Amino acid sequence: MNVEVKVKRTLTGKVVSDKMDKTVTVLVERKVKHPLLGKVIRRTKKYHAHDESNEFHEGDLVLIEECRPMAKTKTWKVSKLVEKSKLI
Repeated sequence: MNVEVKVKRTLTGKVVSDKMDKTVTVLVERKVKHPLLGKVIRRTKKYHAHDESNEFHEGDLVLIEECRPMAKTKTWKVSKLVEKSKLI
């Protein structure tokens, strides 16, 4: 019996918007080396992630993981809080 366990992708990013109900926008930043120049450049992408209890707010550093599609653009869910925002 060969059981295959699918590993879910995880990303770490900062919450940039929590205005929607049960959804947060997470900005994920990665560093990539330019193929010709060799300089390290920053690439960013925004993901919509599911936040069932509306507990994450702008500025929080969170870990998101891939899940089933919950809406047209929402295929990630927030799995845990890494660092709370210092904004008051």
